[in-house]
Amino acid sequence: MHGTEQFVDTNTVMFMKLLLAMVLGGIIGTERSVIAHQPVGTRTFGLVSLGACLFILVGTYVDTAFIGILNFDPLRIAAGVIMGIGFLGGGLIIFRRDALHGATTAAGIWVATAVGMSIGFGLYALSIFATMLVLILFTGMWYVEDRFKHWFKDYHEHGDTLHQTPPQH
Repeated sequence: MHGTEQFVDTNTVMFMKLLLAMVLGGIIGTERSVIAHQPVGTRTFGLVSLGACLFILVGTYVDTAFIGILNFDPLRIAAGVIMGIGFLGGGLIIFRRDALHGATTAAGIWVATAVGMSIGFGLYALSIFATMLVLILFTGMWYVEDRFKHWFKDYHEHGDTLHQTPPQH
């Protein structure tokens, strides 16, 4: 199965893959910085996704350029990218007193890496759909989670019966 790569300059395709990876990663990061007010945001997520895509493109190019000369597997580069991003994500997660901070941002970085890698392998629709799912989880589920937190807080404060406080005017 051949894509548009057979009709378009290879460099142009690679440049567009890098651009798409950067944009999708940046979109995910923008949610973290603008809505969630996290210090890791648009630039970091865009760079992570771009870098992951670049590693995959380099691995794929090296594989096709040196067929028969080297025994090379581009999935080894993918595995290395995943391990490297785990190190970066681990650095984002910190404990403050009894609370864990940065786990969601670290998970977002991990997914942004996967988005960049999938673009590098040419899975554009999958990458765009995954980005939409991440935004749904980051924004929509944040609202649902926040509502449950308030519900449980009210439940524990008032015992078995929930009391609604009248709206303040």
